[in-house]
Amino acid sequence: MREEPLVCPSCASTHPLSERFCPKCGMPLVYAGRTGAEEPITERHERARKVKPQYSEGPLVRVAGASNQAEAELMAGMLLEEGVPSLVRRRRGFDVPDFLAAGPRDLLVPESGVEAARDVLLDTREPAEPPAEPPPGGAQAKRLVAGLLLAVIVAAVIVELVTRLVT
Repeated sequence: MREEPLVCPSCASTHPLSERFCPKCGMPLVYAGRTGAEEPITERHERARKVKPQYSEGPLVRVAGASNQAEAELMAGMLLEEGVPSLVRRRRGFDVPDFLAAGPRDLLVPESGVEAARDVLLDTREPAEPPAEPPPGGAQAKRLVAGLLLAVIVAAVIVELVTRLVT
């Protein structure tokens, strides 16, 4: 039997050991000497700590689609690192019981986190190098003609070798 009294973690009122829930607020009671540092932090608790409250309000809205479970979880992890909670859901009408991780997925976030989620998922940065300019029209046409001519020559050589082997 522990000697410390029970305390409500919400209102901090003390209670006898015979009580299990706080009569004022209904929270489960804990021992007075227990601190949060003694308890191991679960993966679920750690994920909940990353969520920013301003992004967790409103109904769920689809912000992205993924081609499979792994891709959807990758995007959900990216959102969680920015504090946006998300839910991965199998797309309607697609069911493959033998391959549970296969098939398209929808990524849903609360309505207040839609803009932040889209900013995270869309790559809006400038490319590192400007795209290469295509060669001038005349040079492109010359390359095309040279490639076709080379293909015709290779085909003629192959036909000649095949006919010699057959006869």
